[in-house]
Amino acid sequence: MTPDDILLLIERLVAADRLRRLRLAHLPTPLEPLPALSAEVGGVRLWIKRDDCTGLAFGGNKTRHNEFVFGEAMRRGVRGVVWGASVQSNNCRQTAATCARLGLPLHLVLTTAHGETTDTALYAAAQGNLLLDHLLGATVEFVDVPLGPRFRQLLWDVAREAEFHGGPVFCAADPVVEELAAVSYIVAAAELFKQLWVRCVRPKAIYVSSSGATGAGLAAGLRLMGWTGRLRIIAPIEWPWPMDRHIADLANRAAFRIGEEPGLRAEDVDVDVNYIGPAYGMASEEGLQALELLARKEAILLDPIYSAKAFAALLDDVRKGVYAPQEDVLFIHTGGTPALFAHSPLLTRRLARYGRPWQSVRTDLAQGEGDTAVVG
Repeated sequence: MTPDDILLLIERLVAADRLRRLRLAHLPTPLEPLPALSAEVGGVRLWIKRDDCTGLAFGGNKTRHNEFVFGEAMRRGVRGVVWGASVQSNNCRQTAATCARLGLPLHLVLTTAHGETTDTALYAAAQGNLLLDHLLGATVEFVDVPLGPRFRQLLWDVAREAEFHGGPVFCAADPVVEELAAVSYIVAAAELFKQLWVRCVRPKAIYVSSSGATGAGLAAGLRLMGWTGRLRIIAPIEWPWPMDRHIADLANRAAFRIGEEPGLRAEDVDVDVNYIGPAYGMASEEGLQALELLARKEAILLDPIYSAKAFAALLDDVRKGVYAPQEDVLFIHTGGTPALFAHSPLLTRRLARYGRPWQSVRTDLAQGEGDTAVVG
């Protein structure tokens, strides 16, 4: 079976199961080599799948999710949406963009329980994803309930109240959301498999930041493609349940929606919680180093909370000699760029490590002491 056959098969299975899909993302996303960074780390050939380039309001993996998730919402004829996560949630930002595109009112419940703070002057203080949530028209409330079962119940309560006042509401806590989000990454796996085939790339391992649907969909999709390499799922948060079992179960349920049975078990899932750092929602030193290295070697921007930590895991394994020179290793960039601006104070302080502050460089240039001419 050729890659085109596989992609057509997956698309046909989705259509046959009558899953409604909206076209929101710019697809296929690019597959790119990282030559400068590969040389820096000793010759392991690094590749990146640019799911930060899905297009909708700075893009990211949730735009893929929402093609299927909000296809179901539109099928149900919902009148509004209740969503929620942390203050700098990429999920909420992409959902706000989706709702703006579809003309659906969105209410966000954002938790401040994970190291993030807000200001009473919300619009003046808003930065990063939160600023975009407001700009895209979402209404926002803040709570101090950590992510997990209590937070999901809170979302249900808010959704029921909203439904009582105005008609059917779609809620992030609905179990169908995670299953359909995972379906999107079964399709993404087929897209990736085709790109790898065309470029004759056979990765020994694939790394991704996930604690749920994205990792589950990739696990199912790569199993259906017959890929035998290692999928490293680097978790940004540790849930209070067995995550390997949850991801395997979610992968199987998502695949069942398109008529497939990958038969994944917990022991088939490599989910790693060792790169979370101080806590969920807080940057790690390893992640920040990975973020800076990729930016300066390849001009690709990660976010401090999700993708940077997953990329730090990849670099750690490479430096430990897990992969030989000339072996291929792939990173799936799930987006999150707007969160960089919310972490501006932290990142700005770190710039001093790279030499003199930029203000003194400007002074030198103005006095003719620099060796670089600036025209503009």
